[in-house]
This record gives sequence, structure tokens and C-alpha cells, in this order.
Amino acid sequence: MDNELQKYKMICTLKFGDIYGQIIVWLIVIFISLATTLALWSSSRQIYALATVGIVLVLSLPFLLFAFVTTLLNRIEFVPVEAEEELSRRAVRRSAARASGQETAGAAG
Repeated sequence: MDNELQKYKMICTLKFGDIYGQIIVWLIVIFISLATTLALWSSSRQIYALATVGIVLVLSLPFLLFAFVTTLLNRIEFVPVEAEEELSRRAVRRSAARASGQETAGAAG
């Protein structure tokens, strides 16, 4: 029986608040890049403006993606199915005990 494979359930606990700061940083990077482009945009410096946007986005994207992926992977949990079923059984028993306690209290009153 020890050779049986145990079943696991994958649960992702990622919330919007976990990545909210990363989204703000990414928006700041984009706006700084666009502001730099507008500052450099003239008839003689258009290539510099486009190069600046490309460099900023290409250099920042890997770091921001790394931060997001590591945050996502840190929020993934593997829970054994039997343990989860046991927790749900306990919760059902507790709610049934509360309901029966309320019914007996209501019948006595």
C-alpha cells in the first residue's frame, strides 16, 4: 500500500494585490519611455527616440516578467486530495453540529 501514488490538487492563491505593485512599476516604465521619446522627438533625432523606447522596453521586460513569474510560482500550492477531503469533512461535521445544536435549542425554547 505504500507504493500507491498520492493524488494532489493544485491551488493558486494569487491575488490582484500580489501583482498590483508590479503593474504600477510597469506602467511607470512605459510612461517614462514615452516621455523620453517625446523629449527626443525632432526632425533630426527620431531614430534616437525610437532606439530609446526599444532599449527601455527590451531591458525592463525580462526583469518585470521574472518578478511576475516568481510571484505566480510562489503562490501555487499542491495539497494532497485526502487531506483536503478530511478538512472539508471536518467543516461539514462542524456545521452539522452547529445546526443540530441550534435545532435543539430552538425546540427547547
